[in-house]
Amino acid sequence: MAGQLLGDRYEIEEELGKQAGRRTVLARDLTTNIQVVVKLLFLDDELDPEDLKLFGREVETLQSIDHPCIPKFLEYFEEILPRSHAIALVQTYVPGKSFQQIIDRGRTFTEPEVKQMGVILLKILSHLHSQNPPILHRDLKPSSIVLGSDRRPHLVDFGSVKMLKSMESVNFTMVGTYGYMPPEQFSGRTVLASDLYSLGMTLIAMLTGKSPTELPRQKGYYDLSSSGDLSPSFVTWLHSITETNLTRRVKSVEEALRMLKGTDR
Repeated sequence: MAGQLLGDRYEIEEELGKQAGRRTVLARDLTTNIQVVVKLLFLDDELDPEDLKLFGREVETLQSIDHPCIPKFLEYFEEILPRSHAIALVQTYVPGKSFQQIIDRGRTFTEPEVKQMGVILLKILSHLHSQNPPILHRDLKPSSIVLGSDRRPHLVDFGSVKMLKSMESVNFTMVGTYGYMPPEQFSGRTVLASDLYSLGMTLIAMLTGKSPTELPRQKGYYDLSSSGDLSPSFVTWLHSITETNLTRRVKSVEEALRMLKGTDR
């Protein structure tokens, strides 16, 4: 696809990601000479209506929020391609590597680094959860977060978002990523604390360099002994947001942020 023009304006430079019915490309806006990200959803006979719904939510979410660590919505249009028809979402490009790419290269993060990233990510979630209605991310994981040139984490993938129209939401289409999604999401249930669980699992992956599915458990919690000498208060905090039992898990981002800041005392 390199060199192909989209919307008579965006020249594709490289493919960033590909899955069934979707492609994400890095392109250059020929009117501004600035790099952008274009997400394409192909409208063919194999299109799942749920994919179209999720794509529409992603567009709606980016249009409605403004945060320095979230890509900005630029444009949305239909594109007639040589052999297919697609809808395109254009958003600002965040230069950097995803945390999954960094982990895959053998890099792990220290407790102070993870705490710093955790505070910023909690503030991003706070912004999403404070919308009316609240926005649930539902698929927080290392590959959806980019470490930008400003050394801050940027949440770049909103392909599974949902507006929370009641205190909890039930959706019979399961979304999320195994190892990072909380138990309640397997049955289609999502609450604000579901994003906290995924955040906790993401921070554990940053500490250990491993997917949570690769880590042993002790007394129901992930064994973090391979991460060196972590402070007991920080381990307790991680356990509090990754409780598999929803009734015992921290309920809000604000509470989680207050508790995390308390681990520095």
